[in-house]
Amino acid sequence: METIKKIKRSLGTVPLLGWILGAFVAATLEYFLGDAASYYLGLPKIPAIFGTLIMFKDPMMIPSVIAYDLLIYTVPVILVAKLTAPLTNRLAGLLEHLPLVIATLVHLAAFYGVLHIWADINDYRVLVLKLTMVSVILTISINIINGYQGEFSCSHPGFMALGAYTSSALTLLFFADDKLFGAALLPAWLGPWMFPLILIAGGFVASIGSLVVAIPSFRTRGDYLAIISLAFMFIVKSAIENLEVLGGPRGMSSQPNYASLPVVFAWMAISIWIINNFVSSTMGKALNAVRDNEPAADSMTVNTRKTKMTAFMFGAFWAGIAGGLFAHVLRYVNPATFGIQKLAEILAMVYFGGLNSIWGSIVGAVSISVLGEALRPLELFKWIIIPLILILVMLFRPHGLISFTDFNIKGLMRSRNRQPGNNQTENVLSSQGGRQ
Repeated sequence: METIKKIKRSLGTVPLLGWILGAFVAATLEYFLGDAASYYLGLPKIPAIFGTLIMFKDPMMIPSVIAYDLLIYTVPVILVAKLTAPLTNRLAGLLEHLPLVIATLVHLAAFYGVLHIWADINDYRVLVLKLTMVSVILTISINIINGYQGEFSCSHPGFMALGAYTSSALTLLFFADDKLFGAALLPAWLGPWMFPLILIAGGFVASIGSLVVAIPSFRTRGDYLAIISLAFMFIVKSAIENLEVLGGPRGMSSQPNYASLPVVFAWMAISIWIINNFVSSTMGKALNAVRDNEPAADSMTVNTRKTKMTAFMFGAFWAGIAGGLFAHVLRYVNPATFGIQKLAEILAMVYFGGLNSIWGSIVGAVSISVLGEALRPLELFKWIIIPLILILVMLFRPHGLISFTDFNIKGLMRSRNRQPGNNQTENVLSSQGGRQ
């Protein structure tokens, strides 16, 4: 135990920038030496998702996969992060004195560089990474309703469908020659520039659709929202299936390839920033008050009905954005996608990660998405393993892995146990403070 504590203290001196640098070195190492390492370790190819797919297909490969992960990922990340800790702590100290927006953008750019190199090895990684980032947006948006608002909504697949079909119809109508809509109305080169506005339009349609759930359900209390929202999901799904102008049950395909990796990453970062500001704002505090004790919040002049409807429409808006991205990542969408299974996935992510926590939503979305892909070789058995994991989490962590935790960007960028002397600027400031 004492050894583990020493290791934690030692690694706690590394700031976020140090871990990103370590991950960058590991991704670069795999990019150039991954083929050679996999060959000499007896692997058929570079592992797609850290070797989990190979291990489940052929258990005899488990030692080789573990050796590959240690050689390519674990050892380089820890060594580089630890050896460069003095340098990265100084850089982190300099960034702390810049505006928070600039420091955040520097970290995001570095993090995206790591993801880009890691995903550039094969197309499967790109697809998994895009879908995982879309899942992050979905999970954070439903956490507004099911976590911060304290309700239980089942309508997110319906909101996602509205955003997906709205954005798909607009891109196919204006920028693509399509069998459903005919020749494009606008030049194709304009499409990528208009894509953000199209996604926002899909989000607005989803938020307007949310009024169908919000207006009747918020006049009541208890389980009515869950029942009405579940009915809304089936209504949207059935309506789209019977609209031949949208492809009916066959769905819509051939969406333009506008959802590139940097585009999806940018939307994920924007959603995290905006939603975190929302839940930290006065409206977010009012939402928490309504969740904890609605009569007391009402007596303290909080407009509870307006607060709940605003939060519900806000969450639906981002679900629509996620739906639009989802449709353009796969470049195909059909009504069957937005059914009970999609609802189960979204709820699993939010409750696994943790309620009332942006951190929890990110962890839940990434964990369930990667776990689902890792267990893909097991086919039907993965839908036994994932629910069992969720049951264990609900038994031992009823509110999720990371619940009721604030998303502190400044605290995230610092090292937990910054060693004295690693940050000259901080030493000067602390000495001046001591003299004062």
